[in-house]
Formats: sequence, C-alpha cells, structure tokens
Amino acid sequence: MRYPEYLKENGTIGLVAPSFGCSVDPYKSCLEAAEKRFEGMGYKIVEGPNCRKNEGIGISSTPENCGKELTEYYCSGDNDMLITCGGGELMCESLDYVDFEAVKSAKPKWYMGYSDNTNFTFLLNTICDVASIYGPSIGAFGMEKLEPALIDAIDIFTGKKQEVSGFDKFELESLKDEEHPFVGYNLTEKKELRLFMGEAEVNRVPEFSGIITGGCLDCLANLVGTKYDKVAEFNERYKDQGVVWFLEACDLNVMSIRRALWNLDRAGWFKNAKGFIIGRPLCAWKQEMMGLDQYNAVTGILGKYNVPIVMDADVGHLAPAMPIVSGSLTTVSVGENITIKYK
Repeated sequence: MRYPEYLKENGTIGLVAPSFGCSVDPYKSCLEAAEKRFEGMGYKIVEGPNCRKNEGIGISSTPENCGKELTEYYCSGDNDMLITCGGGELMCESLDYVDFEAVKSAKPKWYMGYSDNTNFTFLLNTICDVASIYGPSIGAFGMEKLEPALIDAIDIFTGKKQEVSGFDKFELESLKDEEHPFVGYNLTEKKELRLFMGEAEVNRVPEFSGIITGGCLDCLANLVGTKYDKVAEFNERYKDQGVVWFLEACDLNVMSIRRALWNLDRAGWFKNAKGFIIGRPLCAWKQEMMGLDQYNAVTGILGKYNVPIVMDADVGHLAPAMPIVSGSLTTVSVGENITIKYK
C-alpha cells in the first residue's frame, strides 16, 4: 500500500466533482466559505471544471467529463491533494472514463470524500494500492466553527494525527438549509456502541487489526462482479495482515442492507476479515421490518466469521464521523468509545 505525502504548509488543495457539484445553496455558499477558510490557513485552492456544475444525472456533469476531471486532477502536479465537492448518486457511471492505469502510475496523493465517493476511495485501495481518506466533502469546512471531526480530518491529511476516536453525541436531523448554510452539527443523540462477536451481543470485544477498507454499502454492492471488482486480488495481497472492513449505509433499508451484505459475502469479499466497523445507517436507523432491524441485518450475514463487529460507530452519514484512512494498516480498540490507530 502506498501512502501519499501529507499536505504541507502553503500546499495546494484541488477540488473535483465526480459526484454532485456545488451549484446551488447551501452547497455553493459552503464551498466558498470553505475556500476562504483554507486560504486563510495559507493553502491554495484550485477548482476543477465541474465543481459548480449541475449538468449531469446524479453527478455534476456527464460521466465522460467527470471521469476526465478526476483523472486529470489526480495525475496533475498542480495540486497536492484532492477533496471532493460532495456526494451524489451515480458516480459509478463515470468509472469507465477514469484512467486507472494513469492513476496507478501517478504519484500518490490524498483523495478525500465519502458516500458516492466510495467509487474512488475504495478503488484506490483495491486497484491502485493507494491509501485514501473516507471523510468530509469540501462544503463541510464552511461551517461557522469547525467541529472536532473536521479538525480531525485536517489533522489526518496534514500528518498531525495518526489516531482518531469517536464522539459523545450525533445528529439525526441536520439544521443546514439554504437559509442556514453554515450551521454546525445538531448533536441531540447520545452515541452508544453495540458490540458483537459473531451473532452474540457482548460487553466488550478484543482489539483487532488489519488493512482497513470499505465505504458506503450502497456503492460497494454495485461493484461486485464488475471489472472494477478486484477484491479477490486485494485479499490475496494482504492475506497476512487481514482486512478490517468499515461499512455504512445511506439509502438502504434494513432488508437492502442484508441483501447487500449477502452479495458481498457470497462474492468472497470477507474471507480475510479481522473485524467490522459498522456506521450508523441513515435511512435504516431504528427501522424494523418483518423481524429484521439494523443489527441482525448485519450479524445475520457477518456473524459466521466470529470476529468483532462494532455497530453504531461514528462513520458515515449521521454526523459526526471519524475520518478513515482507507487502505492503512490499522489497529482498532473499543471500550465505551472506539479508537482507530493508523500506521
């Protein structure tokens, strides 16, 4: 696994929009506020051609334009790292226009995004052997005051921090809208981890380690069996370390989560699993359907591996979220909180 250089003082942050762009508020205002914040910290900002566009279906522009922008900005020497403009719906359609050979041959650089950006953060790991950051899009940094999770993300890509931990509270409903684009997290809910070994809920799980990878389950399930599915080769390369999987769901209900995990499991993705970190599911939070909830939707498929499963972790769409250095050799320790150490 190749690790990009950390962003240096006065470095240049490139912005790309392989998923949604920042064409309307609150996203446009947040983009501009975030740019001012980073420029005030001494960094330079360069925008890709699609950053402020809304010409595509589920993404900022055409799949061709999105794939071209992503390839060119990743391979360019004119920026030092990339942050995505946002999540979206159909970034998968741009993959045919991403030159993965060029990306693999280029000097590694940090790419940070989450949700639909799984289509690149994950494939950087499995196809290119390059670490990435599953973390916030650029607009999040436009808040009036940086939340601790956002400070963690900056500390990760600048090399100031090699360890992150979860948070005490989280939000179920964001207060951000067109009239309040810069509002912080609405932290109304107490975070409580639920721990499992196999299908049995337990009070504690042992420390576990391995190469961490994963992302948004909505996206990962679409990649199974395609030409972009290189997980078998990835598992073989890292069989000595094993894999820590982090997974979170956006639009999926509890039935869809179980089906998606069944799909990945039957494709052999989890054969070297050392443990699972499962984020709070956005649409399936506290949902029950025909005897299925967000917990047995997961343990019913993954329990057979008899490894630690940490659920309701600070990963994904219900903020705040820990930045995940996807592709890193990682050690996970869990008590009342979760701590992830990256090496």
